[in-house]
Amino acid sequence: MTRASRILLVDDETSIQRTVVPLLRSRGYEVEGAVTGREAMAAIDAQLPDVVILDLGLPDVDGLEVCARIRARSNVPIIVLSARGAEPQKVAALDQGADDYVTKPFGPEELLARVRAALRRTLTAEEPLTGQMVRGDVTIDFDRHRVYRQDEEIRLTPKEFELLALLASRAGQVLTHRTILKAIWGPNAVNQPEHLRVLMGQLRKKLEPNPSRPRYLLTEPWVGYRLADN
Repeated sequence: MTRASRILLVDDETSIQRTVVPLLRSRGYEVEGAVTGREAMAAIDAQLPDVVILDLGLPDVDGLEVCARIRARSNVPIIVLSARGAEPQKVAALDQGADDYVTKPFGPEELLARVRAALRRTLTAEEPLTGQMVRGDVTIDFDRHRVYRQDEEIRLTPKEFELLALLASRAGQVLTHRTILKAIWGPNAVNQPEHLRVLMGQLRKKLEPNPSRPRYLLTEPWVGYRLADN
């Protein structure tokens, strides 16, 4: 029998604990709550969860510091849940190792979808990309390094395919500009975002039905890019 996925909710707001914990349990997850950074780290040390949902405004330790501490000892997916919606806060959280960012107030179905996406990434994180991935009428063939729209091949440059494969490896997850630049061009390129803008523009022209309104290659303003999760 497959065990239920374990989720640690770290938030000192009583209203969040009272609504999110029952919501997650109603969908079959095991849920543990923590209201401080210290409680969160103790819970993680006692039994590593499958997903951490983390508020940034904790009463004892800043949530960014907690995020960094978690990431230093584990690759467990971290979904930041915070009222801090400004782009610099999102970038800071993602750079500290968060996998996703949900801004309060949020819809329950949105949060559940983010949790499901995080769990899917956990199951496939150690596996190389093989086979095919389909988004709308676009098919990515990782084995052959080919991309098709229906039966017609879309010819990509090696860098364009590398960018697409990188985003596909974390489908639904926002990757920061810095993360993408470092992965594709190396650490010396992290302060040259124009490279990424040009490459993304080229890729969108080839893949998107309407490049000015992307359907697959989505932008998180001032933060980064993600491949649509479905």
